[in-house]
Amino acid sequence: MSRNADALQGALDLLVLKVLSRRSRLHGYAIMSTIQEISADVLRVEEGSLYPALHRMEEFGWVRAEWVNKENGRRARVYELTSAGRKQLGMKESRWKAVAAAVNRVLVEA
Repeated sequence: MSRNADALQGALDLLVLKVLSRRSRLHGYAIMSTIQEISADVLRVEEGSLYPALHRMEEFGWVRAEWVNKENGRRARVYELTSAGRKQLGMKESRWKAVAAAVNRVLVEA
């Protein structure tokens, strides 16, 4: 997480889970690109942050990973959300919305 690292602090799992809930079987670079594209280039996830997060989420059972052969002959590890990951996404999304609403209240009322 390079630019706006504070904005992404604690939100990386949420972002990855959300992307995988909408677009399954993505490799890491596609996950990074999707986050950057959807955020209009505001959020950038670096490999050094993404891959440890993906491995951790795989250990927790939130994502499942599989090696596949790409058309160019190279192998890629693709990730998809599990049912446990969907449940975790719901909890993380609810928590994020509550925190964001609280921060907005402070910004407006302070």
